[in-house]
Amino acid sequence: MQTDCANVVDVEHLAKQFGHVVALVDLTLHVRKGEIFGFLGPNGAGKTTSVKLLAGLARPSAGSGTLLGYPLGDRRARRRLGYLPELFRYHDWLTAREVLALHARLIGERVHVRDLDAALQTVGLRARAGDRVGTFSKGMQQRLGLAVALLGNPELVILDEPTSALDPAGRLEVREILRGLRDRGVSVFLNSHLLTEVEKVCDRIAIVTRGRVVAQGTIPEIAGASAGVRVRVRENGTPLTQALAEYGPYTRDGEHIFAPEVHADRIPALVAALVAAGAQVYAVEPASTTLEERFLQLTQERGA
Repeated sequence: MQTDCANVVDVEHLAKQFGHVVALVDLTLHVRKGEIFGFLGPNGAGKTTSVKLLAGLARPSAGSGTLLGYPLGDRRARRRLGYLPELFRYHDWLTAREVLALHARLIGERVHVRDLDAALQTVGLRARAGDRVGTFSKGMQQRLGLAVALLGNPELVILDEPTSALDPAGRLEVREILRGLRDRGVSVFLNSHLLTEVEKVCDRIAIVTRGRVVAQGTIPEIAGASAGVRVRVRENGTPLTQALAEYGPYTRDGEHIFAPEVHADRIPALVAALVAAGAQVYAVEPASTTLEERFLQLTQERGA
């Protein structure tokens, strides 16, 4: 029976073993309704295996979970799920509209031609609806796969590397599509290795390495709050050592000064002290840890 909960994905301690190969050790995830959730990890971390377990394409060796309130693999959940795998291929001789019509029949949905064309319009392929897939570039086929995943008005869409074959303009369009889904209350599970894309669109993320989730939360929560300030200055012949003395330790790299103990409320006084000492201040920015830095730290710490 379906459970009434605030999460579309709830899994605890999932594990998956293929023979002697351990692909997933301990996966615990919670994805909320109406959010874009990013799933990050290095190659071989267990991301694709995790996606297959969520989509019901593989059974876990241990652990348990629910998808849209139903047990993993339950057909009732799969009917409300949109899925774009990382590796897919459509028949070259079919047109884009025929591909969508075929998948509409496979999922048992009564979809009108106008609905198919609307899906193609959403992903920017409306003008190529009657063209054969064999004439499409890899990026266009990626868009077509996204259109297939959106058929039937799914409540949750799982996307496995949906922007890997797209140019910058295509990635921007996909981000807009994902935001539009979220605005409609659709949840998106985004498996990606493109950290900049994840930063721009995801509400929360999880980082997995060696088959375990090592961090989960918002990007600021995982990357960490601002730590210190970085100031770009140019001296006018007067050393700045005395002006910086009361602001704690600092390091100097060319024209940049990094003061790790200066918080936001002390930045105006620091800048005033530098100007009073004769320095020209060109830029002031908080020195926070980036998602990339935190990602590398978490995955390397665990020997990924």
